[in-house]
Amino acid sequence: MNFTQPQITEIIEDVIKKEDGLNTILQTSLEAIMKSEREVFKEQHQDYSNGYRHRKAFGHQKAIELSVPRTRNGFYPTVLALLKDQESEAHAIAFDLYKKGLTTDQVGETFDIIYGKKYSTSQVSRMFEGARDEITSWLKRPLLDYYPIVYIDRVFLPTRRVDSVSKEAYYVLLAVKPDRTREVLGIYNSPTEGADQWKSIFEDIKSRGVKKIDLFESDALQGIEDSIAFHYSKASIQLCVVHLQRHMSSYVKPKHKKEFAEDFKEVFCTNNKDGKGKTIQRFNKMCDKWSKYYISFTKKKQDLRTQYYFTFYDYDAKYDLHY
Repeated sequence: MNFTQPQITEIIEDVIKKEDGLNTILQTSLEAIMKSEREVFKEQHQDYSNGYRHRKAFGHQKAIELSVPRTRNGFYPTVLALLKDQESEAHAIAFDLYKKGLTTDQVGETFDIIYGKKYSTSQVSRMFEGARDEITSWLKRPLLDYYPIVYIDRVFLPTRRVDSVSKEAYYVLLAVKPDRTREVLGIYNSPTEGADQWKSIFEDIKSRGVKKIDLFESDALQGIEDSIAFHYSKASIQLCVVHLQRHMSSYVKPKHKKEFAEDFKEVFCTNNKDGKGKTIQRFNKMCDKWSKYYISFTKKKQDLRTQYYFTFYDYDAKYDLHY
């Protein structure tokens, strides 16, 4: 029986209008493609049909079950590779939903809404096992014994603990390698900040092979300089000048902010050749000027850790690390 193109279109439209019609067409089309591909395979490999096996796939808001044709010598339809990619994508979506704070049960319910297939809590957990294994392997990999520079930065991300979600700190250690390429040494989560946290972090990278670091650069994280001095006593420390400016500016009234910003810029002028000593003198002079209005500036001048904002003046602007 031969149908014209308008007749075919009309038949398809009628099917689509029915409940689950789109999935019916999708299932029929995929099975027809696989059957046709099996016939070609049989001719090329002198093979024989060997029945069907069933395989579930995601359809339109519902799971569909496909009859996958088989042969005696192992025919594998090309379209199944696409369905496998679809399944990997589903796993990635599930992991992203869980990372954003949904429980494993809520992830399963979300898939029921989107795909018409509800995953159980144990099924969702199994989706994550592979990702967890890869992450654990990466976090425990061996490192180089020497890194010229290590940057430490902190970000806050939603984190689930038991039955609640809150933002917690994640510390990223980004290193400059001797060949001038970069490497993330590790990412560490800690609900609190302090000496015990840094002890754990530095002991971890030491256990993975890091013996020497020339320079640490970070924000003024609590206890960071004491921990660096203990674990890597020969390393220099540079705290972030931008964060210092933001911190000090937060004490300044709006009418003074522009003038203060100009004074701060003058202190940390990157092209000055006065060296560390004279730069600190300019900083102290600036603190004296503004302490008439803001007592916190006197405290900042007297703070011993302030010295770590000037470490980069120990290096020439054209300094080249000798690896």
